[in-house]
Amino acid sequence: MNIVKLVLLAIPGLFASAPLFAQHVGIEMITDAPHTDTVAKTPVKTAASFTDLYNKNPDSVYIEYLHLLISERQYKTAEKVVETQRNHTNQDPFLHIDLGDVYAWEKKYDKAKQQYDSLLDIMTGDDALTQRIAKAFTESGNDDYAIRTFEKAVGMTNAMYYYCMPLARLYDKCGRLDKAIEMVLIGVQSQGGNIETVKAQLLEMLGTDPDKLRAMQRGIVKKINDEPNNIYYAELLTWVYTQKNDWDGALVQIEAVDERNKENGRRLMSLAALAMNAKQFEAAGKAYDDVVAQGKELPYYLAARAGKLAAAFETIKSDSVISATAVNGLIKLYDSFLTEYPNQYTTQAAADYAMLEAQYAGNAPKAIDILQRALIEPGIRQNMAGAFKLQMGDYYVLTGQLWDASLTYSQVDKEFKQDVLGEDARFRNAKLAYYRGDFVWAQRQLSILKASTSELIANDALYLSVQITENVEDSNYVPLERFAYAGLLLFQNKDKEAEALLDSINIAFPKHPLNDDIIMARAELALKHHDYAKALAHLKTIYEKYGQDVLGDDAVFKMAEIYKNNLHQNDQAKHYYEQLIIDYPGSTYIQTARQRLAELNAAPIP
Repeated sequence: MNIVKLVLLAIPGLFASAPLFAQHVGIEMITDAPHTDTVAKTPVKTAASFTDLYNKNPDSVYIEYLHLLISERQYKTAEKVVETQRNHTNQDPFLHIDLGDVYAWEKKYDKAKQQYDSLLDIMTGDDALTQRIAKAFTESGNDDYAIRTFEKAVGMTNAMYYYCMPLARLYDKCGRLDKAIEMVLIGVQSQGGNIETVKAQLLEMLGTDPDKLRAMQRGIVKKINDEPNNIYYAELLTWVYTQKNDWDGALVQIEAVDERNKENGRRLMSLAALAMNAKQFEAAGKAYDDVVAQGKELPYYLAARAGKLAAAFETIKSDSVISATAVNGLIKLYDSFLTEYPNQYTTQAAADYAMLEAQYAGNAPKAIDILQRALIEPGIRQNMAGAFKLQMGDYYVLTGQLWDASLTYSQVDKEFKQDVLGEDARFRNAKLAYYRGDFVWAQRQLSILKASTSELIANDALYLSVQITENVEDSNYVPLERFAYAGLLLFQNKDKEAEALLDSINIAFPKHPLNDDIIMARAELALKHHDYAKALAHLKTIYEKYGQDVLGDDAVFKMAEIYKNNLHQNDQAKHYYEQLIIDYPGSTYIQTARQRLAELNAAPIP
């Protein structure tokens, strides 16, 4: 075994030495003594008061004593203390850093450099020792020497790939972005194909800084020119384009990679999925089109056809104004697709087609026909059949066939007794009973569903249960019966009749506890008709007048969502997400609000 390694291993606590300063800098960068802000934060004490204690038990107060000596500019004494400590710890080589720091405070930079270099001199190429030395320099604030440590290890072992990622972080920390990017790109292949690890490191390093992203893009392009067949660089460049929100640029890169490597659309499908998740439906559609253009005989053709329809449907759903032309055109495409490929009736395509007919074309009977056709298709998965039945039950409600709806929900409840689908069916049946004014039966079901394994169902069940309990005064069910029936009318898109019924409650029962619920219903109705100003006004009223009641957090969250998703006013959205977190720390929306804030703060650069 190497003698140096034997000595190091023999020193107790060798690598646990605490850092002396947090803001020390590299020797070649020093123009003055290190900053005094670290010392300034030390409690008002004197070195003299620690002298006796240090002499009795050096290990217990060494660091604090040394800090005080330096703060009082007793540099000679500080030097002696470090030397004494080295003798006390069998010449702990890591104390060279402390002595170097003392010399740096004295502006004896050559001597400081000698101390730091002496620690580098004990390097053997052993990785554990390299990591510990680099960590010691980093913890003392001397990032430049941490860099030198890794660079020397690379020279000794020729293992650049092994040290490129820690070097990248250090270069970035020191403001040497070009070197940081160079190290990341060298390290791409060392990740064993785990490109997601590299992306995570880049995201931490670059964030959404446009200048850094451009620098990264230039570096990757250079690498691609040098190594055109390296698929990792191409994928990384695509990722940078998406961070800049340049989806067309990303598509160009992926098209080239897909063609060059004969991938038959595999990477294009991944880009399309990424675009769908980012709500970039046009970009997703283009990627799916590229796959479809490669021909029917290729493996991703059918999935791309279905994906293209899904992207078009999401576009319609996200538009503030529904275009009848777009809806009718997409209906024809769905009909053609499912006629050509009837086995696709067992997939999400059939569910989307039914939703398009029922909720956007106003043709619920046709939607029911589509789902019934899907349910007789051989090979349909049980879970998919259950989901189709729930959807079909909703469309029975739309057409006023409440008995058929309840029967359909009950079938799913029976078939999926121990599954979330069964709980969902039970909740829909309970809500149907609520619409009909059968509050006693509804409450029995809701009391069970409040313990649902699905947080969403449990919360919905709790809310509906509370609504029933808190809005009956002196056994007078009339206001709640009207309100519940108004909910059914709203579900059936009979908005004018629903509004009239809500008005009747306000007129007949002006001070009823349902007032905030009625305002929320009006807000949701305004949102449905894309009258965002009116929706926000209603929600603000709830927050200001009924903020301490059950709908307070709902109102704030919905305001934030409108500003984010509909009005694209991110500053206002952030304000209301933050308001929710401050005012309603126990809200069920807290986690979602935090996620939304994170998304907004890390939004891609336009």
